[in-house]
Amino acid sequence: MPVLDPATGQRLCEVADATPEDGRAALDAAAAAQADWARTAPRERSEILMRAHRLLLDDADRLALIATLEMGKPLAEARGEITYAAEFFRWFAEEAVRLDGGYMPAPGGGSRFLVTRQPVGPSLLITPWNFPMAMGARKIGPALAAGCTSVVKPAEQTPLCTLALARILHEAGVPAGVVNVVTTSDPGALMTPLIHDPRSRKLSFTGSTAVGKKLLEQCARTVMRTSMELGGNAPFLVFDDADLDAAVDGAMAAKMRNIGQACTAANRFLVQRGVAAEFAERLAARMGELPLGRGTEPGVVVGPLIDADAVTKVTELVADARARGARVLLGGDPLDGPGNFYPATVLVDVPDAAQICHTEVFGPVASIATFDTEDEAVARANDTPYGLVSYVYTEGLRRGLRISEALDTGMVGLNQGVVSNPAAPFGGVKESGLGREGGLVGIDEFLEIKYIGVPL
Repeated sequence: MPVLDPATGQRLCEVADATPEDGRAALDAAAAAQADWARTAPRERSEILMRAHRLLLDDADRLALIATLEMGKPLAEARGEITYAAEFFRWFAEEAVRLDGGYMPAPGGGSRFLVTRQPVGPSLLITPWNFPMAMGARKIGPALAAGCTSVVKPAEQTPLCTLALARILHEAGVPAGVVNVVTTSDPGALMTPLIHDPRSRKLSFTGSTAVGKKLLEQCARTVMRTSMELGGNAPFLVFDDADLDAAVDGAMAAKMRNIGQACTAANRFLVQRGVAAEFAERLAARMGELPLGRGTEPGVVVGPLIDADAVTKVTELVADARARGARVLLGGDPLDGPGNFYPATVLVDVPDAAQICHTEVFGPVASIATFDTEDEAVARANDTPYGLVSYVYTEGLRRGLRISEALDTGMVGLNQGVVSNPAAPFGGVKESGLGREGGLVGIDEFLEIKYIGVPL
């Protein structure tokens, strides 16, 4: 199947288009390797992950170019993603040797309770196209650390990063059959039989809520363990006591990271009326300075969107907002010519009825609306079925904590525009997902708790 450059629409190369039979072969390999990998000493698993961490960093420039060519993000961002991916391997290398348990006397006496944690077993890992290297590492890292083998299915738009990651893991010492990559243009036909196979004991998925719901239905057939990192509709709240310089800096990070194509991207800017006009003008000025072009060109900050469908989606959302009364401060129209480009755009006076307030944009569009009171801001921020991340800018400590606790999201950036960190638990509530990736709890998603009763 072809791999396309989103900046030009041209074919980069071709990769294998796996069939359902290939998928079964990959699961066969994972199942055959599971027992031996689970018995591998935690220290050995840790050292393999540390070697993978170093190999990623040593090869960062080449890997960043691969990511830029197949996904579109500028080279500087791609290098940052490689560092981010490597840090997941280092974090879970350190967690691999800390798989603790418990020992206690039974309340009635006469016996003891031993509690241990064991690998859940062969795991299916489905990764997205927007952070192909980092999301691969975020799933493969804890699986390896816990002692689980895996079948990895990357997004069809970005298979090259995952294949490069698999090669690095092989060089680091991961045995054959422990990590198996299948690239396919028909993920449903390939993955459905694997999900229904009782040998598969875990599914970790990052992608849209709609697809996640379908996968959950399929997983119910074998009561498979699941973790889901799904869609978002992140509110970005700016109060009138905020440091506007910091708020604009945070807005740039939360909105323009990865060209706006991130589940954590700020989707709805809610700004208190007294500072709304100044905030919008500052944000439009900053976004208007960002050079647009192919990610390999020097100085480019805004690259292409992933495909033509993404451009169509953003175009329709902006057109709907304008039809409902929103004003354009910057951008607002798709670009002619080759590639999947859409300019940085700022909309103000966006009504709540606009589709852009209820749909994950996944593009470089900031939609701004105003609010008057704290209660109104919280109510509007929570008025969504999603609950991945929120951002809050205020200089009031009590207000910051009060708002953070009131927001129905799994993560909050309080006076910061980036929340992702391998050492922090990443995940959402409501229709934004189940479970957490990263942090002290990230490895728990790949472990089962076993209780052993021992009479004395």
